[in-house]
Amino acid sequence: MDFIDVKYIQLISSRLQKFKKIKPNLYNCRCPICGDSQKDKKKARGYFYRVKNNTNYKCHNCGLNISFNNFLKQFDEPTHKEYIFEKFKGNHTGKNYPVEQPKDIFKRVESSKPTFKKKVKIDLPNAFDVNVSKEYLHNRAIFDGNFYYAENFQVFVNTLKPGSFTNTKYGEKRIVIPLVRDDKLIGVQGRALSSNPVKYLTIMLEEDELKVYGLDTIDKENPIYVTEGPFDSTFLSNAIAMCGSDVDLSTIDYQFIYVYDNEPRNKQIVDRISKQIDSGERIVIWPSNIKEKDINDMILCGHNVKEVVEKNTYQGLEAKLKFTTWKRV
Repeated sequence: MDFIDVKYIQLISSRLQKFKKIKPNLYNCRCPICGDSQKDKKKARGYFYRVKNNTNYKCHNCGLNISFNNFLKQFDEPTHKEYIFEKFKGNHTGKNYPVEQPKDIFKRVESSKPTFKKKVKIDLPNAFDVNVSKEYLHNRAIFDGNFYYAENFQVFVNTLKPGSFTNTKYGEKRIVIPLVRDDKLIGVQGRALSSNPVKYLTIMLEEDELKVYGLDTIDKENPIYVTEGPFDSTFLSNAIAMCGSDVDLSTIDYQFIYVYDNEPRNKQIVDRISKQIDSGERIVIWPSNIKEKDINDMILCGHNVKEVVEKNTYQGLEAKLKFTTWKRV
């Protein structure tokens, strides 16, 4: 996201209801164009997000999807004129600002988009470049991430691990989530874009490796959040995701903070949380005002997940007390 865009988003932020920064290059607020939800004033479904060298605005209430340039023009015309002057003065222009001799001199703020130390080559289009996968991700407020698109997931998997699927005739469209460790592709997970009840398929190329997303993007010297799904992990800084219920991270000596789904009636989740508490691990116990099942749903309902997670991380006896209250809900 261009630093001038960031500057002007911050300049107007005091006039945007429930404005907050979710992570680098992603901001959230109540939509000032449609007024957002009239039934629930706590909902905030407008997002400013980066698209390559540009900034876009999208509202999940009214469906508006426009460039930040056009958003600012509608929202505050005098400020928009200053913005345009500053963009052209420094030649900070993208596709929404055509000039005779455009120069790619963008100065970007630090991105939270996962990048590998050494690029792992996957012969598939980026999920944000294909309409069907981009629409799914954007509708989940996911505008960034290392995701790909496969027209036929089974055919793609067979190119990596021949014989994985004997019948590829009915293979389907899926978002491909790469599992990488030590600069090596160890597996892939596919998220169905159809109504298939098997939403996720995980194929390991290295059978002894952990089914974990994000191992090559984390800072191992700082606490690492562990979520239940790759998409949820994109909303927390320094996070990985378990891609299966059988993942055991006890063999890795990192500082983990476990963030399980908010399902107190799910026996499997309750048992896993109890096990982590008994092992002395730090864990997030969701407060009673959070009704949504997972991080992604919380984001879509306008919660400041980063703040909620930081304020509700527990360990030891305090974790046991909070856990006892939570599972009675």
